[in-house]
Amino acid sequence: MTGTAQIEACSIDRKFGTFSALSGVSLSLGEGEFLSLLGPSGSGKSTFLSIIGGYDAPTSGKLLFEGRDITATPAKERGFGMVFQGYALFPHLTVAENIAFPLKVQKRPRAAIRDRVAEMVEMTGLSGHEKKKPAALSGGQQQRVALARALAYEPRVLLLDEPFSALDRNLRTQMQEELRRLHRDLGTTFVFVTHDQEEALALSSRIAIFNHGQLQQIGRPEEIYEAPANRFTAEFLGDINILTLDSAGGGICGTPIVLPGNAVPTGGHLAMRPEHMRLAAGSDGNQLPVRLRDRVYLGPKSRLMLETRGGEELMLYVENDALLPQLAAGSELHVAWDARHSFFL
Repeated sequence: MTGTAQIEACSIDRKFGTFSALSGVSLSLGEGEFLSLLGPSGSGKSTFLSIIGGYDAPTSGKLLFEGRDITATPAKERGFGMVFQGYALFPHLTVAENIAFPLKVQKRPRAAIRDRVAEMVEMTGLSGHEKKKPAALSGGQQQRVALARALAYEPRVLLLDEPFSALDRNLRTQMQEELRRLHRDLGTTFVFVTHDQEEALALSSRIAIFNHGQLQQIGRPEEIYEAPANRFTAEFLGDINILTLDSAGGGICGTPIVLPGNAVPTGGHLAMRPEHMRLAAGSDGNQLPVRLRDRVYLGPKSRLMLETRGGEELMLYVENDALLPQLAAGSELHVAWDARHSFFL
């Protein structure tokens, strides 16, 4: 993050009895950022979002907005927009009435409300649906209404709690593109909770990884993906191959290899993303003998499930071609990778 922090969390703890949902979470968020909170179920990401929104309060720590302490400020006084996982639309109101609701609460002039609703209907692709009630809409259309309602009163910050979890894959992808466009056009700060790694990578300017209530790492998607801070982040964000280094000799299962940065091997683990590995040809970089355990057909590609001489598993994605069908379970192969695409864990 660069510039002045718009939102700053300072050592946020949240306990429920003896259970610690959040422990010492500190991070800063700049105006106009798209921050995704990513982690498995129960990792604390939704609890942290609720604390930002004012729907929950920390047990200790404080939350600042533009330098002002808002830890005890009620949600309705923070002026943040919120899009819930279940849409939370009013079933008895039309699309236009749902979008207009927060503007009426603000007691804006009737003409201003009408113009703003029309603007949001156009922006979210809901033209022609203004008089329909939520039950007559598809899941994607209902999600657009929820977004339009949350953005209608121009909040400085928009909070989104897994808004696309109930959508099918194609519609989810479509809504992700809509959200990217809205963020780009509006410049509003977005804080987005998801457990979908690809979604976080595709949408975010930065990602915060949570596990067991603790912040594991925060950074740009490419930083976290290419240089994870620990094993949990490496394994959670995308596919990863992790191999045990020999305690002496600098190899894997007795096979000498070149380590990143020409480091001196002292044991530990070496990690590589599957896309940075390939079937070896001749003296093609680092090579490791493996045995093919299984092949999973994925259309244009196949996933090869491999095993080292030491019994460690790894995977490799290869393009499907005329030679690939000849590979059978038990085939002896070699995999190769460039040392600069590996890293220690």
